[in-house]
Amino acid sequence: MARHILVLLSFCAALAGCASAPAAERRPIAWDGLGQDPNRPAVTKRHAASHAAPESDPNVERQRVLATLRPYSDAWWAVEDEIEAENDRQLGSKLVICRGCVAQPPGADVTGSIR
Repeated sequence: MARHILVLLSFCAALAGCASAPAAERRPIAWDGLGQDPNRPAVTKRHAASHAAPESDPNVERQRVLATLRPYSDAWWAVEDEIEAENDRQLGSKLVICRGCVAQPPGADVTGSIR
């Protein structure tokens, strides 16, 4: 029995040496897309010093005021509406919709079927 175990261990050791790839050989690693791509070196972004300082968020002060007001009062809702309007404005300035992507010929029936 000990002889069989010794033969099995030596066989496994021989196979373990063959299973590892040489250190000089570099092959791509599989990547599932959820994290950082291991096949590409990490790139650090550098910000140019000439960029203007970002404007302060006006909602920060509104959030402070909102915290001092009685919840769901008329004044609270007014400040809440201002916060939502500012969020919508910021989103609208970042959102770009390509008008050429949805181009339709003039006089086309918008709700009609595509033929």
